[in-house]
Amino acid sequence: MSAIFASLIPTFLIIATGWLCRATKFVSEPQWAGLERVTYVIFFPALIIDTLSRADLSSVPVLGVGGALVGSILTMAVLVLAMRPVLERQFGIDGPSFTSIFQGATRWNTFVGLAVAGSLFGQRGIALIAVAIAAMVPLLNLLAFYVFIRFAGQPQRSPWDILRSFIANPFIWSCAIGLALNLLMPPLPKPIAGYIDVMGRAALASGLLIVGAGLDIRRLASPGLPHALAAVLKLVLMPVMAVTLARLIGVTGDDLVVTVVAASVPSASAAYVLARQMGGNAGLMAEILTLQTLIALISMPVLISLLS
Repeated sequence: MSAIFASLIPTFLIIATGWLCRATKFVSEPQWAGLERVTYVIFFPALIIDTLSRADLSSVPVLGVGGALVGSILTMAVLVLAMRPVLERQFGIDGPSFTSIFQGATRWNTFVGLAVAGSLFGQRGIALIAVAIAAMVPLLNLLAFYVFIRFAGQPQRSPWDILRSFIANPFIWSCAIGLALNLLMPPLPKPIAGYIDVMGRAALASGLLIVGAGLDIRRLASPGLPHALAAVLKLVLMPVMAVTLARLIGVTGDDLVVTVVAASVPSASAAYVLARQMGGNAGLMAEILTLQTLIALISMPVLISLLS
C-alpha cells in the first residue's frame, strides 16, 4: 500500500497544481485551450507511438490485458443501458443526463493511467497501458457515438462521418502508427526516435495539469444520484469486473496490477468536450469528472492493493 501511495502522490500533486494554476488564473483560459490541443494532438500521440513502436509485444499479455478491459467495458455498457428505463421512469433522468452517466461509468483517463502505471512499473507499465489504449479507445468512441445519437437527440450520422471521426482521433491514429512501426518497420533512425521520445515525455505532465485544470470544486455543492451512480460503477464495479475477467484469462502479477490501474482511474476529461459537442449534459459531466477524480485519491490505492 505504501508503494502504491508513493506512486500516486506525484500524480495527484500535478493534478492539484493544474487546479491551482487555473483557480488563481495564473494560466489564462486561452492558454489552457492551447496546452490541451498541443497535448492531445502532439505530445500524447508521440508518447503512444514511441511506446508501442519500441515495446516487446511478445512479452506483454496483449490478449489477456486487452481482452479483460474490453470485456469489462462491454459488460458495463450493457448494464448501464439496461438501467436506462428505470433511471428515466423512477428518477426522471433525461437522455442528455443519461449520456453523462454512461460516459462516467465507461470512459477512462489515459493520462492518470499512464502516470500511475509508469510510476509503478516503468516502461513495461507504460507499454501495457498503451496496449490498453489500443484495445479500449476505438470501442469507447463507438459506444459514445451510439449513446449520444440514441439518447441525446443527435441526428443520425453516416458511416463515413463516423469513420472520419475515428481516423481523426489522436488516440486511434497514434496507436495504429505505433503498432505498424513495431510490426512492419525496422527501428527508426536515432534523430527521429529522439525527437519522438522528447515530445512524448511532455505528455504526462501536461496531461495531468489539464486534468487538474478541469476540476471545479464549486460544482459539487449538491451531488445526487447520477454523481453517485457514475462513481460507484466506474471506480468500484469496473475494476472488480476487469480483474475477474483478467484472472479467468490467466493474467497475473504486475500485468494484473496494471489491469486494475487501467480500470480504476476516473473518467476522461474528453468526455466533457464530447458532451458539449454532441448535446449531452455537459454540466453534469463536469461534476461527475470532478467527483471521480477526488474519490480516486482514496479508491485507487485501496482497490489496487485489494484486487491485485
